[in-house]
Amino acid sequence: FVNVTATTEIYTRSIVGSVRCVQETGINAEYMGIINQMSREDNVYFAKLAEQAERYDDMVKHMKDIVAANAELSNEDRNLLSVAYKNWIGSRRTAWRAIAAIEQKEEAKGSKYLELLRKYKSKIEDEVEKISNDINDLLDKYLIPKATTPESEVFYMKMKGDYGRYYAECVTGDKNQAAGKKANEAYKKATEKAATLPATNSLRLGLALNYSVFFYEIMNSPKEACKMAKAAFDGAIGDLEGLDDEQYKESASIMQLLRDNLTLWTADEAEEEAPKDKEDVKDLQARINQFLQTNQYLSLIHISEPTRPLYISYAVFCLKKKKK
Repeated sequence: FVNVTATTEIYTRSIVGSVRCVQETGINAEYMGIINQMSREDNVYFAKLAEQAERYDDMVKHMKDIVAANAELSNEDRNLLSVAYKNWIGSRRTAWRAIAAIEQKEEAKGSKYLELLRKYKSKIEDEVEKISNDINDLLDKYLIPKATTPESEVFYMKMKGDYGRYYAECVTGDKNQAAGKKANEAYKKATEKAATLPATNSLRLGLALNYSVFFYEIMNSPKEACKMAKAAFDGAIGDLEGLDDEQYKESASIMQLLRDNLTLWTADEAEEEAPKDKEDVKDLQARINQFLQTNQYLSLIHISEPTRPLYISYAVFCLKKKKK
């Protein structure tokens, strides 16, 4: 015997579900039709809206539409583009680090899930590669050729280097070398262009910070990383007082990160360093500490961010104005 009541309920749920699916499909189609006809102003608004909702894939879509319009991006547009892609790829980088850490533990105990885990990690690597290729296509096709100011050129070449570095973090062998080579080329070009900017410029300092991290983590060259970070810090520290409050905050924050990386990178090799090199590091730290102590408007907040498979914990110090 057939349960008529149960059959009717199942049929009813099926019909309702189908209607709802059709309705949602219609809404999505209508929405897609609207966003495909948005003006630049509309896309900027919805990019900001997507950022607030933490829907970074949508944010990327709106920013790509702005880029495809072939107009040079404003400073705000560039920052929105950076935020969109950085967060879009950021969750994958975090996931890859977590899986890589678990992989080591599973390998140590001979887990039966090791093969599946590695396939899952490979899937995440493919997603990182896809996002890196996506932003690089925009940079090569639209953004870099149309850049008309030193700031925009440095911004885009730095971005190209960053996403090459993000992919190189996740892969080994030939893929790592190829990604590292492209990232190095982009960083080098950005550094050459940045030489025309003031030493205290936050973009120039941020480039030196990221390029030095690239040398330390991807190229395995701690000495070159320290040399670059120290040069950037020394070049800027004497001119900070001439900046306005906003510029001062941005530049001082990045300089604090440069200082922290120098402290971390030199710690492991402190015993092997020559006495003169030790004194250089101590002198640098003393000058930074004096700089911070003499500024009555800034205080330090400590946060920590894990890095690649080395699992080093970076002590990151951000500068924040004290409440008056």
